[in-house]
Amino acid sequence: MFTLTVRDHMMVAHSLPHPSFGPAQQLHGATYVVELTVWRETLGPESTVIDIGEVAGLLKEVLSDLTYRNLDEHLVLVGAPATTETLARFVAERVAGRLAGRRLDRLEVILREHPDAWAGYVMALD
Repeated sequence: MFTLTVRDHMMVAHSLPHPSFGPAQQLHGATYVVELTVWRETLGPESTVIDIGEVAGLLKEVLSDLTYRNLDEHLVLVGAPATTETLARFVAERVAGRLAGRRLDRLEVILREHPDAWAGYVMALD
């Protein structure tokens, strides 16, 4: 299986209103390095998984809706805690919608909060 990965980042504000999050229950900022990997069983006619510039632009477009925002007020995220895991799924689902029909097999989104801590979401594509 072939893969292609692009990376970008986003800076957000959010709170995690559950006692298990300790001080992170209060509004705070986070900077995430976001990695998007797509898989394809066979290469396309151009001998690529997909155009790297197109995927980088697509990721930037998806993240623009989140960057420099208070996620506690984001219309789609209101009512769900904006944990690293739920944000990874949100980004993956948005990317998947834009990649429909591209003959890709799966994608993975990883959000790195710190060099030693990250979470991700993997999903199959049609």
